[in-house]
Amino acid sequence: MASTSIETTTTTAAERRGIPGAQFVEDVQTYLSQLGLDVNSALSFLQERLQQYKLVEMKLLAQQRDLQAKIPDIEKCLDVVGTLQAKKGTGEALIADFEVSEGIYSRAHLEDADSVCLWLGANVMLEYSCEEATSLLQNNLDNARASLEVLIADLQFLRDQVTITQVTIARVYNWDVHQRRIRQATAAKDS
Repeated sequence: MASTSIETTTTTAAERRGIPGAQFVEDVQTYLSQLGLDVNSALSFLQERLQQYKLVEMKLLAQQRDLQAKIPDIEKCLDVVGTLQAKKGTGEALIADFEVSEGIYSRAHLEDADSVCLWLGANVMLEYSCEEATSLLQNNLDNARASLEVLIADLQFLRDQVTITQVTIARVYNWDVHQRRIRQATAAKDS
C-alpha cells in the first residue's frame, strides 16, 4: 500500500517513453509526511527505482550499440549499390570479393547488374532493382539515424532521472542522520 502512494507521487514528474520521471525532494520531512512513510521505506523505494533506471539504461545502451553497428552496414550497402549503378552501362566489370561462409571468400566479376539481393533478416533475402534497393536502404538509414537520436535523448533523460534519484537518496539519508543526531543530543541533555 505504501509503495503505491510513492509511485503515484513520483510519477507526477515528467515521463518520457515509459520511463517515469524522478521527483526532486527539496524538503525531506514534508516528502516523508505526505507519503506517510518512514526513512527506511522511502530509501528502499528510492533504491528500487534506481535499480529500475539502471536496468532500463542497460537495455537502452544495448539498443544504441546495435544501431551504431547497423548504420555503417547500411551505409556500406548503399555505397555498393551506388557503385553498381555507376558501373552500369560502362562495359567495365566490377570485381568484388565476397564472403561465402565464415573465412571462405570468392571473387566475382559483375557486369551491368540490374538488381541486387538484400538480406531482410530472419533468413529472408529479396531481389530488388538497384533503384528500389537504394530507396529501401536510404529509408532504413534514415529510420536508424532517427531511432538513434531518440535513443540518445532517452538515455540523457534517464541519466538525469538517475542523478535526481541519487541526490534524493543522499538528501533523505543525510536528513535521517541529522535527525538522529538531534535526538541523541536531546537525549544527552535530558539525562
